Amino acid sequence: MARVSVFRYDPEFDSKGYFDDFEVAVRPGLTVLEALINILEQEDGGLAFRYACRGAVCGSCSMHINGMYRLACATQMSDLGDEVVVRPLYHLPVIRDLVVDMTSFWAKYEMIRPWLANETPLGDAERIQSPEERARLDNLVECILCACCHASCPFTDTDPQYLGPALLLKVDRFYADTRDRAAADRLAAADSEHGVWRCHTAYNCVEVCPKSLNPTASIAHLKMGAARRRLTGRAKVR
Repeated sequence: MARVSVFRYDPEFDSKGYFDDFEVAVRPGLTVLEALINILEQEDGGLAFRYACRGAVCGSCSMHINGMYRLACATQMSDLGDEVVVRPLYHLPVIRDLVVDMTSFWAKYEMIRPWLANETPLGDAERIQSPEERARLDNLVECILCACCHASCPFTDTDPQYLGPALLLKVDRFYADTRDRAAADRLAAADSEHGVWRCHTAYNCVEVCPKSLNPTASIAHLKMGAARRRLTGRAKVR
């Protein structure tokens, strides 16, 4: 058995949050998400949390579990011991219990234009990449926008306008793509006090990423691109 302490907050009734304790029978293969679903279905139908794919793909079930930002669906209860503490993501307003308001996160995501920008007419041709060009994207395209890095970054808390590690990694994903023709715009979005220059290389984002990505490296790459653009006027070296 394990005691699961879950953060609870309902703005209609609570002035501040508190923790509710539940006893959960731990069996091999039981994840934190399954434990929460069991609590919801068997003990407290009012418990609020997000989930969707259950396969560590959608990023919906990101939470703060035993001191670490994790995906609940990919976290085994057996790895956590007899005491499990589950909180919502930090640096985002809590709507209810473990559900946070991602409105500002998605607004900034839309602002960076997360799609390939290329107006060159194709006709019957294809936009071809070499294996080497595609390999440059290997550590960039796997981001599932779970916001674990956003919640762990100390600067997303002190500067609400800061794009944050996840979104700057997304900028780099398109900046590094040879099919994209908006390098100057990508750098313009990143080259500001609320962009790459707000990062002070705490590396929290690297430690918590469930996909083992490196947003800090992407931020450094964009910093170099921004500096080059200021010095030479060239947004990208192909």
